[in-house]
Amino acid sequence: MSVDDVLSLQLWTLRDVGDLPAQLAIARQAGYERVEPIGGHLADPQGTRQALAAEGLTAPTTHVGLDALRQDIDAVIEACQVLEIGQAFMPAVPGDERANRGRDYWHGIGAELGRMAERFSGEGIILGFHNHDWDFAEVAPGETALDALFAGAGSAPLAWEADVAWIARSGTSVEDALRRHANRLVAAHVKDIAPAGQNLDQDGWSDVGAGTLDWTALWPLCRELGAEWMVVEHDKPADPAGFAAASRAYLKANAV
Repeated sequence: MSVDDVLSLQLWTLRDVGDLPAQLAIARQAGYERVEPIGGHLADPQGTRQALAAEGLTAPTTHVGLDALRQDIDAVIEACQVLEIGQAFMPAVPGDERANRGRDYWHGIGAELGRMAERFSGEGIILGFHNHDWDFAEVAPGETALDALFAGAGSAPLAWEADVAWIARSGTSVEDALRRHANRLVAAHVKDIAPAGQNLDQDGWSDVGAGTLDWTALWPLCRELGAEWMVVEHDKPADPAGFAAASRAYLKANAV
């Protein structure tokens, strides 16, 4: 299986280059066959489907906000069905809601997402959670917010899209974190962290392969532990198109 068989590009990376057709054209020109939409792209699923088809792209995964899930979960599910999306991930609990919250709160969020995951599962779609660095803050001795969230989900089929670079930024061992929740891992975000003091205008992120993370080891680890899709992302690229192309080229040459 080649890198391109499992590779995708998170469209948040291309948010500043123009409208959706312009973003998809860049993704295709960079060689990607798949993209990961953001929640706003689900508002017009037929239009998004047509735009994807025009570039010969598919969207096996997506992000969708917690507010959208709470307000109209049926509409989100229907949009996923129109777009033939198999995995949807809630990317972050809103900052004003999560601030200064303890274990009980995160346990409750996990239970809420778990109930939603049951609804999605009934339609043949996986619902999961995508992490940031704050999800690895301790909320109880030896327990992180992410631990509490997954504990709250219990036996519900709530999955995980591991953002590897955000794990690393938290100071947590990436391998330990991935193994700890490998039973929920179905996708991973592939991004990189610039050396200290570099790329400050890009919030310290870099092209994949140009930073400090060892993707020659992390790629096979993510795949071994269950990541079906590997999604390239940069949160604030100075050159979005250049990032997309350079990162794919690096992964094709180095990921195994």
